[in-house]
Amino acid sequence: MPEPLTMAIQVCYAGPNNTSLLRLQIEIDATVRQAIELSGIVGLHPEINISACKLGVFGKLKDLDAKLHPDDRIEIYRPLIADPMEARRRRAKKQSKM
Repeated sequence: MPEPLTMAIQVCYAGPNNTSLLRLQIEIDATVRQAIELSGIVGLHPEINISACKLGVFGKLKDLDAKLHPDDRIEIYRPLIADPMEARRRRAKKQSKM
């Protein structure tokens, strides 16, 4: 039986106002960069700068040149607005006053 030439993957991004989850078929040896470019997600969310933002596959950080596997889900992460440790300190301080 011949090897498949394409595989199914997903590209997702949770923007500040809307979320996109795009399914597509790509070549077997495709990279994260190629999948993002083929998905057209940057056209839907022009605030995405794939060279500057962090990317992952199922929650594990990946480089743009990482090879993909069938059924992978590429996640494009937005930059943090606040330092998580500082936000936790503020919440704890606020709760202690209650």
